[in-house]
Amino acid sequence: MIVTTMTDPFVQTDPTAMIGIGEYRVGSFRMASIGLGSCIGLTLFSPEQKVGAMVHIMLPESSGRTDRPGKYADTAIPLLLNELSTLGVRKGSIICKIAGGATMFEAFSASMNIGQRNIERVKKILAEQNLRLVSEDVGGKMGRSVYFTPQENGKVLVRLANGSSREI
Repeated sequence: MIVTTMTDPFVQTDPTAMIGIGEYRVGSFRMASIGLGSCIGLTLFSPEQKVGAMVHIMLPESSGRTDRPGKYADTAIPLLLNELSTLGVRKGSIICKIAGGATMFEAFSASMNIGQRNIERVKKILAEQNLRLVSEDVGGKMGRSVYFTPQENGKVLVRLANGSSREI
C-alpha cells in the first residue's frame, strides 16, 4: 500500500519572522504578515542575491511623520531599497509583489477607501522607482495573510480570510 500525505504550504517547520503593522524585515529567511485588511503586504526580491524584504504598509502617506517609516508607502519603499542596497542588491534586479488593499468597511469606502489608496500609492512609487511589479492580489472585500519565502525563489503565498489560497 502506498501512502501519500498532503502538506499544507502554509505550515512550515522553519522559523518565520512575523511582520506587524508598520514593521519590515530584510533577509533570506521566511517572513509573514497576518491579517492584512486595507493594509498592503509588499515583497521585494532579488533573484541574484536570493534575498528579500517585506513590509506591512498601513497608510499611503507619511505627511512628514518619521516615527515608523514602514507604516507608510512613501517612506517604506525607499527604506527597503536602502536596506537591500546595503546587502549589495542591484535595484534593477528587484522584483515586487503586493497583496492586500481590501475595502473592509463599505460604509466608509466612498470617502476613505484606504485600501484602494494604498494600492494606488504603492504602485505609483514602484513605477517612479522603476521597480517591476510582477504579481498582485489586491482589492476586494476580504482580508489576507501573506507568506514570503526568499529561499524558494521569492515565493509568495496568499491565504484569504475565506480559507482559499494562491501563489502570486
